[in-house]
Amino acid sequence: MFRTADIREWRTYDVVDVGGHKIGVLEAVYVDTSTDEPAMATVRVGLPTRRQLVFVPLTDAILGPSYVKVDYDKSLVKRCPAIGTDDVLPAEDEAAVFAHYGLPYQPGADGERQLARR
Repeated sequence: MFRTADIREWRTYDVVDVGGHKIGVLEAVYVDTSTDEPAMATVRVGLPTRRQLVFVPLTDAILGPSYVKVDYDKSLVKRCPAIGTDDVLPAEDEAAVFAHYGLPYQPGADGERQLARR
């Protein structure tokens, strides 16, 4: 399990897939609002003039000295719903990110978001 206190240090780490292929650069970590544990990361991908952020789950991720290795294939991650580098994931699009990876989506009892950026 990751220490939540350390997640800000991961920014700019390379994110690599299960086969060790670089996906992109870690932009931010999102925690599960019910547990406050790291749940997803945004990864900066694309050409310098067309950068975007894609989401990837941190379940079973491995933290290395300057990388985060995720348990998903690069092609799957790059097809995930994306946002602009200065955008915020709209609440109504949050479920689509979970569905992309076949993960259950469980907003709070009063409809609160499941993810919060740290």
